[in-house]
Amino acid sequence: MIKSIPLNKLVQSPRNVRRHSDPAADAELKASIAARGLLQNLIVRPTAKGKFEVEAGERRRRAMLALAEEKLLARDYEVTCLVLEDSAEAAVETSLAQNFHRLAMNPADEAQAFAALVSGGATVEEVARRFGLTVRFVEGRLRLATLAPVVFEALASGEITLDIAKAFGATSDQDIQTRVFEQVSSGYYAPNPDSVRRMVLSGTVRGSDPRARLVGSDAYIAAGGRIERELFDNDDSESWVDVALLESLAAAKMEEQAKALAAEQGLAWVKPTLDPYASHDLVEGLVRLPAEPAPMTEAELTRLDELDASYDEHAAILEDEDSAEEAVAAAVAAIEAIERECQDIRARPPVIAPELRAEAGMILVLSRDGTPVLQPVFYGERQAEPSEGDNGIEVVAGEDGSERRRTTLSKRLVDELAMQRRDVLALHIASDPGLALDIMVFTLADSDTHDWRARPSTTLRAPVPTGPIIGFEAKDAPASSGLAEFRSSLDESWRAGDDAISRFDLFRALPDESRAAWLGFVVARSLEASLNMSGERQLPFQDHLGSLIGIDMAQWWRPTAANYFDRVSKQVILDALTDVGGLELSSRFASVKKGDLAMSAERVFAGTYITEVEVREKALAWVPEVMRFGSAAPEAGEAYIDASDAELGVDEETHTPRELAA
Repeated sequence: MIKSIPLNKLVQSPRNVRRHSDPAADAELKASIAARGLLQNLIVRPTAKGKFEVEAGERRRRAMLALAEEKLLARDYEVTCLVLEDSAEAAVETSLAQNFHRLAMNPADEAQAFAALVSGGATVEEVARRFGLTVRFVEGRLRLATLAPVVFEALASGEITLDIAKAFGATSDQDIQTRVFEQVSSGYYAPNPDSVRRMVLSGTVRGSDPRARLVGSDAYIAAGGRIERELFDNDDSESWVDVALLESLAAAKMEEQAKALAAEQGLAWVKPTLDPYASHDLVEGLVRLPAEPAPMTEAELTRLDELDASYDEHAAILEDEDSAEEAVAAAVAAIEAIERECQDIRARPPVIAPELRAEAGMILVLSRDGTPVLQPVFYGERQAEPSEGDNGIEVVAGEDGSERRRTTLSKRLVDELAMQRRDVLALHIASDPGLALDIMVFTLADSDTHDWRARPSTTLRAPVPTGPIIGFEAKDAPASSGLAEFRSSLDESWRAGDDAISRFDLFRALPDESRAAWLGFVVARSLEASLNMSGERQLPFQDHLGSLIGIDMAQWWRPTAANYFDRVSKQVILDALTDVGGLELSSRFASVKKGDLAMSAERVFAGTYITEVEVREKALAWVPEVMRFGSAAPEAGEAYIDASDAELGVDEETHTPRELAA
């Protein structure tokens, strides 16, 4: 029932679902009511005391109360209301529906409406005041109304965003707006506000601009482009006048390059952009595909060994106090060149699985120097969501062979039902820790097999870190060989399943110790590389874990000439000798050349150098500080256990990695 109720009889309902508001929006509403009165009735529910609780329209009630305080409305101002006789529960639903199902005006509609008011004689200031808006906001909408018809229609239909429409408004020339719109509409890559603004502005660009370097002056001039040059201008400082033409030529050339690269590399597509990065709009709807750095060739590995040896030779010159200045300078230059070459060799491009390449794509960006560059990331198209018609999403129900029923649900309802169903499943998984652990371990272990095109069922991720040096493996180290043995011993029979469902069921059927081993492996392979030192390699949590486990690094890693002593200065080696044998030991080697000293140190710390028993025990327990877990140094006289004798899964006296995983 609709009736008029005095303002002072209206009170706030405790069931109104709107708890927060926007002061700026409230001011706009207040100004609107002051200028035009209340345009939409309130929804109220009577109380036993003759008052009416406002279930929908609380912001309007507050705005009218504020106007009453300012004497612009009477306190008993008659307010048109829809009076409900529903229950309290139904009132909550009514409040939610009234607040929820609202559609903000399209900026194009706002622009036309404001333009009509101004055409009718209202000033910009009056329009702003009547709607509680800023003058700048109204002026911005009026500028949209002056856009070229084709641009304005694109804004109204949602073809372009408000930010892109504003970029077109950077010039008032509708001919330029139309020409630029046609260029970006026919281009392969999605327009963005920055590129549109660059194209419509009537200014010039320098010859050093990446687009100019890409196109080249000959092609630009042949297409009708103009270049203005001052007396002392060079190719980089000259002015290219026709920016829109340049942008169009650059876009065409990038598209041509993209098609060629896609065919050359066997990719499904390559998307070009004139930006030096892949914007969010460009990769929206795409999913990153798994890729690994390309393995090094034998020739590259051999070259790295040669560079390491050359590095050590030049480093020895720097460490020799008697080296001539010319030799030192040459050594410094050689070392810098070696480091650059090593970096180039180790900067491996990513490699994608052959079966994914035909469906994968990449982004082609324009570098600062005008060179098209493929970003080293592979993307795939996400699986299409169910199509939504005018009345919602069509859902087909029914088992195979039974009658199939078709139901049309709104997108909102589909999402709400999905979240509620998710919560039911989540509650049951949370109540079953064993199942939860199986899901976690399986999800992390199955990441190598999971179909990238399918939407993941959880957000669990534990990617394998690439490490600071790509391709490096200490294959002969006891820990590295132990990890390889551990990996090869895992039960992989569950991988025979054709899909995630069958693989998970097979995984759950594994014995407890097999699933526990997978748990240890997926966690272990996610560890980042770290050292016990300040800087980017320091990870205190790993130091804590190593101390907690009680790892004795001397059992698992021994310093040799190849892995340590050849790579450090002579003084560092002498300091290590002093640590285990005092000055008496280190002074024996003070005059020995660096190469010979490294070999002698290897023998000392391997326990094969003839020396005192106490010194030998200390040497066998010594590792560099950076390799230790925690800050405590190894105690002198601690028994030495050869890592090669600690057979995984056999030694019953110590906790081996296999036992920890079981």
